[in-house]
Amino acid sequence: MRGILLSGVHCVRAALAARRRELFELSLRGGQRGSGVEALAQAAAALGVAVRELSPEAFAQLAPAGVPTQGVLLRAGELPEPLIEEFSDPPGPRTLVALDGVNDPQNLGALARVAEGAGAAGLILTRRHSPPLTVAVSRASAGSIEWLPTARVPNLSRALNQLKKKDFWIYGADSGAPAELWQLPDRAHSSRRVVVLGAEGGGLRPGVIRALDQRLRIPLRGRVESLNVAAAAAVVLFELARRDPGDPGGNADLPALPRV
Repeated sequence: MRGILLSGVHCVRAALAARRRELFELSLRGGQRGSGVEALAQAAAALGVAVRELSPEAFAQLAPAGVPTQGVLLRAGELPEPLIEEFSDPPGPRTLVALDGVNDPQNLGALARVAEGAGAAGLILTRRHSPPLTVAVSRASAGSIEWLPTARVPNLSRALNQLKKKDFWIYGADSGAPAELWQLPDRAHSSRRVVVLGAEGGGLRPGVIRALDQRLRIPLRGRVESLNVAAAAAVVLFELARRDPGDPGGNADLPALPRV
């Protein structure tokens, strides 16, 4: 049978709302039709998606083993992957997040949730050393990956340099950076930007570091040496958003920063 099975109310609701996947069939476990499940059934029917209610036994046979479903399964297609060029046009303020060597699906899902919550316009992954956008990633993101366009590139450094030509300023979170996030001068802030994060422990590769315009570090006051990549993303993205040189909605059309 074609497609994959998305499970859980949050993931299914997001997939139905975002409509970035092909949507084939919604299956519901009989005997537990609460208001949330009813709303999903109505949303699916409005989109022309087949809705069926199964007996608990039939639903259990369909559901993936060991996966919490909340009585909801949506058969859908894979998420489309846009081209990197689609992230740079049209001109204007936007935030992208790029990952270098983050290969754990749970970390990817948690980071996607943070990025989407911070208003990021897209996520950039490498073709190698990045997990596929599986059901596990969707669940870990609480459905956020359904909304967040995700492109894959063969070479991250090359992609970053390509985005520079479109007036993006490239920030990299690096524990060895001389500049603290809180102490960056106003001239080092741009609302057209890419935030690059590496895996915990490994950090950013040398070639990626050479492509950065601004290295920054999160000053840690405790005894831990680093943050989980999703926690680091939250700190950096929301601090940069707070210091946007435009209005709080990020709608100012700002000139590019000069490079030296």
